[in-house]
Amino acid sequence: MNRRVPALARLVAASAVAVLVLAACSPDKTQVSPSDEADPAPTASGTAAPPATGASDVYDQELQWSECGELECATIQVPLDWSEPDGDTIEVALNRHPARSADARLGSLLINPGGPGGSGLDLTEYFATTAGDDLLDAYDVVGFDPRGVGASTPVQCGTDEEIDAFYLPDTLIETQDDLDAANARAADFAANCRVESGAVIENVDTVSAARDMDVIRAAVGDEQLNFLGFSYGTQLGATYAELYPENVGRLVLDGAVDFLLPSIDQARGQAEGFENALTNFLRWCGERDTCPLDGGLDAQKSQLSAMMERALDEPYDSGTEWGVNGNLFVYGVVVTLYDEASWPFLEIALEEVAGTGEAAVMYELANFYLDRDTATGEYQTNSTWAFTAIGCLDEVPGDTWTIDDVDEFRDAMVEASPTFGWWFASGAGCDEWPWTANEHVTSLEAAATAEQMLVIGTTNDPATPYWWSESLAERLDASLLTYDGEGHTAYGRSNQCIIDAVDGFLVDGRMPDSGTQC
Repeated sequence: MNRRVPALARLVAASAVAVLVLAACSPDKTQVSPSDEADPAPTASGTAAPPATGASDVYDQELQWSECGELECATIQVPLDWSEPDGDTIEVALNRHPARSADARLGSLLINPGGPGGSGLDLTEYFATTAGDDLLDAYDVVGFDPRGVGASTPVQCGTDEEIDAFYLPDTLIETQDDLDAANARAADFAANCRVESGAVIENVDTVSAARDMDVIRAAVGDEQLNFLGFSYGTQLGATYAELYPENVGRLVLDGAVDFLLPSIDQARGQAEGFENALTNFLRWCGERDTCPLDGGLDAQKSQLSAMMERALDEPYDSGTEWGVNGNLFVYGVVVTLYDEASWPFLEIALEEVAGTGEAAVMYELANFYLDRDTATGEYQTNSTWAFTAIGCLDEVPGDTWTIDDVDEFRDAMVEASPTFGWWFASGAGCDEWPWTANEHVTSLEAAATAEQMLVIGTTNDPATPYWWSESLAERLDASLLTYDGEGHTAYGRSNQCIIDAVDGFLVDGRMPDSGTQC
């Protein structure tokens, strides 16, 4: 039985740039607006016949770059629905950091930070401060907001208050009535997204975004796509390779998502990953005089669990109208586990909770994860609901869950993560999301025929466990580069060994031996 796991247990792989920060002219085409009416009935499942490269007028457009701060920006048009490649179009926003050496320039390198829902525009400027010199000399670094995200034609799902009402409360599911109520809220939320977004909400799936990447490749004048994707960006890159293996240039997939694994295995892997990251944080904290949690590892976890239980029963005061409930408490904890440089922030937050019984710092950390302004409650981006829309479209429809399924799933999550398992099993899944993608990638056999692919895995990555990188590299017949360390993804946040290996591949075509460790 194909079980679509609750939303919180699907990929919580935050964009790489967000985690690290915590430590234009287009052709005259008809555009879609949220007011366009269409039948919101579910689309057909299965895989549609892919359009041939160039089989759309969008391949004929020319980019017009203009200055935007330290970068250059442009906008392209892509089909709203790739099954109608010459139908209505939507916008995809781009920016670029031009290659620093005209003599060394090789072409463009498209980058993606992850999510789904992360902004590639936000990544570009930061990437230019962390990437290796050889790479920055040789490539125009091109960022983009995928369809539905940010400055591209966006998914919208309501006011800040309506978003809060869906994402912030605790939604424990202990009875069939709880499950029915959660599904009803999800159905209402999806309907509101349809009203606010129009037909865009039905077409922000990963396959469509990968097809947009091929238009970007053509528009920047490259015969093949060179790509560096982080986290969910690895799913986007692998999907592109499956659709267009002949167009693959040099692909680097950092913090790999093996999206062909069963959903339960993906959820279990992340639950185990975050439990392991928490364990490593607690060991670090326990060696410090300032650690607010006492005793050995078991005692520390018991104290943290007690804080979470208290948050579920009686939210901590945050100094705002929203108390820090169990859901927000976990968001505040997990966002710091993506990078060991963020561990001191978690120590400070726990010290406040233990010392004063308040949670203003934890609330701020949770808001950082959600791209939500702590003072005003305004969402700074649409990444939170874009994550839901993209993830649910990508799900292959399966049997509707019952409370027995939820109980079985919760048991599996608690076994994988005694601390966070209850949270991974909370909230509604995609059963009531009324649309699915026109195309689903269910094999990477074609992608495996592409040359020059490098997968990077971090041994203690909480969000994309190392064994996912091993698994995806095997599926793609790609080389595997290992960073032996903490945190989510490696390039730009780990060490010079990773920089040298990746730049050597992207710039000079030197593939590191599979199994190389840094």
